[in-house]
Amino acid sequence: MKASSELFDRSNLAIDSLDIRQHDLDISIIKDTESTILPSGSRSKTVAEIAKRMILTKNNGAAIIMMMGAHVIRDGVQKYIIDMMEKGYISCIAMNGGCIIHDYEFALIGATTESVVTYIKSGQFGLWEETGWINNIINKAYENGLGMGKAIGKAITEGNLPHRDISLLSAGYRLNIPITVHVGIGYDIIHEHPNCDGAATGATSYQDFLTLVNIVENLENGVIMNFGSAVMAPEVFLKALSMARNVAHQQGRVIEHFTTLVCDLHDLPTNIIEEPPKDEAAYYFRPWKTMLSRTVADGGESFYIRGRHSVTIPSLWLAINKLEKGFESG
Repeated sequence: MKASSELFDRSNLAIDSLDIRQHDLDISIIKDTESTILPSGSRSKTVAEIAKRMILTKNNGAAIIMMMGAHVIRDGVQKYIIDMMEKGYISCIAMNGGCIIHDYEFALIGATTESVVTYIKSGQFGLWEETGWINNIINKAYENGLGMGKAIGKAITEGNLPHRDISLLSAGYRLNIPITVHVGIGYDIIHEHPNCDGAATGATSYQDFLTLVNIVENLENGVIMNFGSAVMAPEVFLKALSMARNVAHQQGRVIEHFTTLVCDLHDLPTNIIEEPPKDEAAYYFRPWKTMLSRTVADGGESFYIRGRHSVTIPSLWLAINKLEKGFESG
């Protein structure tokens, strides 16, 4: 029996090529912006209100932050997000570690996602050579003092990866819009690989966190949105906001009047400003109590839209474009 203090020897791992992996998604899922329709009813009104606030925020120079989980990448809405970035409607994208994997694989081979059920049986889940190249990028970024998001975006762009046009990370690098990556060690498949350096991963992700805090300092009268991140987004935002408010308080400023939007699949009540009681399961859905209730309690306003990212993000894009034309004609 091994001693409990021994470390797992990663040199024993068998790493296969993505060439033999069965991919669940390919670039055929990437949606074109021409075929977008708005949802009906109250959801449409909420989308229009957020779009209006994003236009006003852009014109006022405050921050518009989009936080996301990895399913946003898997839902094929990249072209909508990139267009909003190009038009100045996103100041920063904050993503979890899963996002960089799907974004990189799409850019590299035009496909992503594997069957956990299939590959966990043989212990092959996540152990793909080309995906592990992300660690090499992170390790080099650590040596050169770069943040994780910028380094991966730079590598995708300057490496001329075949499908870099649908990469959010590449778009961020090209447009000089921060893409911050917030990882938890052991969360992501690249942490299985022998070339994963925990120090490099931690340092580059922490640099991204400080970049996000710097942007949150400009959130007064701004907008922050969370698409499908149940843990990373609310937890990272909570700490970033506290740090930004700490400095603002010392300087006689406030960061209180901003808009939060959460888009997810949970059924929430109409009154989202009041957090659920601790004896209910909903209390542990952190986007509600953190982003829709606690952080806006001093003057902000929160909105919730129940729906898939494949609907909510295109709807927001279309609403912005329609309202933008109205602003121009008015």
